[in-house]
Amino acid sequence: MDVQRKFGDPILEVNDISLSFGGVTALENVSFDVLEGEVRAIIGPNGAGKSSMLNVINGFYHPQQGMITYKGETRKQMRPHHAASRGIARTFQNIALFKGMSTLDNIMTGRNTKMKKNLFWQALHVGPAKQEELEHREYVEHVIDFLEIQAIRKTPVGRLPYGMQKRVELGRALAAEPELLLLDEPMAGMNLEEKEDMCRFVLDVNDQFGTTIALIEHDMGVVMDISDRVVVLDYGKKIADGTPDEVRSNQDVIEAYLGVVQDDELAASQNN
Repeated sequence: MDVQRKFGDPILEVNDISLSFGGVTALENVSFDVLEGEVRAIIGPNGAGKSSMLNVINGFYHPQQGMITYKGETRKQMRPHHAASRGIARTFQNIALFKGMSTLDNIMTGRNTKMKKNLFWQALHVGPAKQEELEHREYVEHVIDFLEIQAIRKTPVGRLPYGMQKRVELGRALAAEPELLLLDEPMAGMNLEEKEDMCRFVLDVNDQFGTTIALIEHDMGVVMDISDRVVVLDYGKKIADGTPDEVRSNQDVIEAYLGVVQDDELAASQNN
């Protein structure tokens, strides 16, 4: 982003996080923060620990060392239900939708943490439970309009093209009204037009919904265009942290990440 924007205090801080699986180290003493209102990118080569970090943040993985501070509350580890109830939502690297359910119903599942009536009332679907569902459905329709997917609202998501399924998954996360949205490679597998659309939606979510975003993305053009700050991981360690321009010119990043991309592009050009 060319315009320097102002942000709030850190909504999230990870301090000295270390995570291992048996003898394999996924993260080692990683620390960074996410400021309220920003788009924060986490980048690095395959196997750098990026998805593991998102899993630590929303409680799927429990680190052996370090602390997590979210909205001023510090704890050794998150729990998924606590993260969800406190306003953290995420999308996944591999799409995790209910393929036989419609777009509308998939996005409705994102409202589960907002529903107050118990299962008894929901099963009866009368009185207060019915009114509550109508209110949640109204919000979901707002999300559908925002993502411009009205035409597929009743279509089973298993019939949708890949790029549209990614948009539905974003809709499900937005339905939870998150304060912090974690996006794991939201543009992966998309063509250029689909990437441009997703970039626009990510920026609009940040601007119009006021949602803080932390995202993993391999497309460096996307990262440099939409991110306010970037943290770089390599083999589970943080090697750089700063603005896109600062990271782009960091020699460690060039060698560890950008250099890999450049080598791949050079090899491809030589093969053509």
